[in-house]
Amino acid sequence: MNFHSTEVRQKALTLLRGGARNAQVARELNVPLGTIGSWKHMDRAKRGECPGRPAPQCPRCDGRELDEAAYSYLLGLYLGDGCISLHHRGVYSLRIACDDNWPGLINACSDAIRAVLPDNKVCRVQSQGCQYVTCWSKHWSCLFPQHGPGKKHTRKIALEPWQQAIVDAHPWEFIRGLIHSDGCRVTNWTTRLIGGERKRYEYPRYFFTNVSQDIVRLYTDTLDRLGVQWKQANSRNISVARKASVALMDAHVGPKY
Repeated sequence: MNFHSTEVRQKALTLLRGGARNAQVARELNVPLGTIGSWKHMDRAKRGECPGRPAPQCPRCDGRELDEAAYSYLLGLYLGDGCISLHHRGVYSLRIACDDNWPGLINACSDAIRAVLPDNKVCRVQSQGCQYVTCWSKHWSCLFPQHGPGKKHTRKIALEPWQQAIVDAHPWEFIRGLIHSDGCRVTNWTTRLIGGERKRYEYPRYFFTNVSQDIVRLYTDTLDRLGVQWKQANSRNISVARKASVALMDAHVGPKY
């Protein structure tokens, strides 16, 4: 793939805006005709000159209204099983890995992305045992400033004030996204001596596991604000097992589906 300098691209756009034909500009600058056509289309779309196909807007850059509940859920999914990759021309891909065992989760993830960026296409890429719910946009780095080189647990993860305000307004959506990505609801069992007879006793609990201590702290801080009691099983594993707290989680999160 050939990459052309910003200077060459700007010169091409100047010629095109002046009325030069695509083929003429391609010959003069020694740039493939298809590249010239793409530059012209993107320039026209950016300036609103393509009827019916306006340039996608970003809630952070353009002030478009943001579905905050959907964003809070998507933020939880991203911090757990998501990644953002930079491609050519400044376009980022957001990928959320979703287990094939939970088709409802896959649909919920797709719906959340569409709610956050309704002008962008969402696709699903099948892999072994999972689907990558994927969407391309130049603005994913605006919406998720936690993006950076390397794995999340190797860098500092902290919410921007505007993100924290959204999580504070929609905490259960955030918790649900984290559980759907890196958590689960399980049934544990133990035995109790009742009336001189040892009987099996089952109880539900929620687990959340993440290598990043920053992400674990975001999870537990939000649980604290919601009045959910939790216990740290180890450095990366958080358990919610108290009956009242499990009932709260069941009412707002529930098992994966």
